[in-house]
Amino acid sequence: MLSADDALARLKQGNQDFVNHIADSDTLAGLGASAELIQQQQPFAVILGCSDSRVPAEIVFNQGLGDLFVIRVAGNIVAPSLTGSIEYAAEMFGTRLVVVLGHTQCGAVKATVDQLQQPTELQSPNLRSIVDQVRPAVDALLDTELRHDHSALAAAAVRANVEKSVDQLRHSSAVLENLIETDGLKIVGAEYSVETGAVDFFSE
Repeated sequence: MLSADDALARLKQGNQDFVNHIADSDTLAGLGASAELIQQQQPFAVILGCSDSRVPAEIVFNQGLGDLFVIRVAGNIVAPSLTGSIEYAAEMFGTRLVVVLGHTQCGAVKATVDQLQQPTELQSPNLRSIVDQVRPAVDALLDTELRHDHSALAAAAVRANVEKSVDQLRHSSAVLENLIETDGLKIVGAEYSVETGAVDFFSE
């Protein structure tokens, strides 16, 4: 199994290849359902990403079947079931890198910013539960000058939300905390640019 640092380097190279339109025969199109994959999986990284259709992790990191353990939820929020999925991958497969992947133009973050600046009762309870998870990352920003610039506020909120999720994973799971302290697990934050295709790892 790759170390966290080696896994991170592989993701960075894969994203660079994606940006440069460099295809790899071992990625999605070329790998297929091999006999090895039928028997087992050994993903080298866990990606907690957003459900947005423009950000499929395997594609933006130029990886193949079995390479990534991907969890997608609107706003890349952290909830007990999602934390449990990450714990499972870290313990069962020995995966030592977890990436929380946000992205520009995130609808969940925008909905939260809109709700905080112009509250409405029209949201369903289910959507509101996502907004409530994102809200702590946005609240502090509303006390800054960003509150006067909606676009800048939303952009900053995307990163703040990623950082919040990273912090939650690092400190709300005894399993993950132990693996960080004793076995080289790393949890990092990143932002995918819908505009350029590039991933910025800003919380390593």
